[in-house]
Amino acid sequence: MIERMTNYFKSVRAEAARVTWPTKNEVISLTVLILLMTILLTLYIWGVDGLIALVLKLIVGKGA
Repeated sequence: MIERMTNYFKSVRAEAARVTWPTKNEVISLTVLILLMTILLTLYIWGVDGLIALVLKLIVGKGA
């Protein structure tokens, strides 16, 4: 069992050595891109929600 665990961790280490890690600039630029997309999507959903709420208020307000 110890031998199997040792082989497993050796293969994990070998696989991790083959990974191509992103550069610092890539990490920064992709993080900024994700933050901007999150902000834009949040604003879009907020705007659509506001429009739907306004339409519903107009419909309910006229019915009362």
